[in-house]
Amino acid sequence: MTIQQIPAGFRQNGQGHLIPESLIKPIDQERDRLVRHLVDRASELSSELREFKQVAFGDIKAFIEMSFEEYGARVGGKKGNVTLLSFDGRYKIQLAVQESIVLDERLQAARALIDECLRDWTEGARPEVVTLVNDAFRADTKGEIRTARVLALRRLEIGDERWQRAMKAIGEACQVVGSKSYIRIYERLGDTDQYQPISLDIAGV
Repeated sequence: MTIQQIPAGFRQNGQGHLIPESLIKPIDQERDRLVRHLVDRASELSSELREFKQVAFGDIKAFIEMSFEEYGARVGGKKGNVTLLSFDGRYKIQLAVQESIVLDERLQAARALIDECLRDWTEGARPEVVTLVNDAFRADTKGEIRTARVLALRRLEIGDERWQRAMKAIGEACQVVGSKSYIRIYERLGDTDQYQPISLDIAGV
């Protein structure tokens, strides 16, 4: 793509046309200055947040390793969730690891076993289970099964041997395909045991 050279005294509009600055209304010029100023500042803040994230993860990792060394323990594998408190308990930092889980083809075997159970049980005897199952296997707007709801079925106490096999199939169908780490920072509310997050999200400030 060729970048058009803009002659002095001209500005390029949204359609790519060159417009003499003398013909641009003052309010349009002021709007352009405002947008560009805020975008430049947002880009600076985004870079600062990215740098803060890298430094924070590095510092927390180094501290965890130092803590392990203090007790002669060996660090192995990926770190899990960690909570760090300031000495006075006023501040709290949480390193949270969220795994991405998908369900492989064994989910279909589980669904077939569950359907057998639903067909054989007396109609209306377990309507809440039917609702939970149908909701768990209902695809979201992207056409994907909601993993958390399927996994929640395993909490149901049902003794039917086919149900138990179905729950085992669901457990074995879980495949961890990746993980993301997050840092959450909190400040205690006064003298209570409640903490409120220090938002790093522009929408939450």
